[in-house]
Amino acid sequence: MRRHLYLLVILFLVVEACKVNYSFTGADTGNATTFQVNYFQNNAPLNEPGLEIDFRNALQDLIQNQTSLSLVNSGGDLIYEGEITEYRISPMTATADNRAAQNRLTIGVNVRYINNLDSEKDFEQRFSFFFDYPANAQLTGSIKTTAQDEIFERITQDIFNASLANW
Repeated sequence: MRRHLYLLVILFLVVEACKVNYSFTGADTGNATTFQVNYFQNNAPLNEPGLEIDFRNALQDLIQNQTSLSLVNSGGDLIYEGEITEYRISPMTATADNRAAQNRLTIGVNVRYINNLDSEKDFEQRFSFFFDYPANAQLTGSIKTTAQDEIFERITQDIFNASLANW
């Protein structure tokens, strides 16, 4: 029993001696304790109302779920900001009579990541992803929700990996 206690104390001291905060997701938040996600202006030529709010919420949720960082409105150690630059629907495959058989929704986001504790980790980068759906379906209701959810899941994970995952 005493030996287990010593091992536990040693393990605790080793973990505490590490000055880098790691999570089970591979995130390296360094000494950061807070983050903020600023408004993402929707500058896409095809403007989908509410897209910027949905994207901002998706990014905030992912970071909160995968780190121990606290969300703040200002003065964050880590800051995410940028703009939605692309919201495009395009035909992908054609039928024998030259009609679209499948459409693709593509969303692109330009992100500026600012690390107020280590400016060498700052970056500005474009992220995008797509969702294919049948051409005879309208991009409304559950199809639109599914498309945006899948696209945002991929884009926000890519942003998370670029900013916090040091693999």
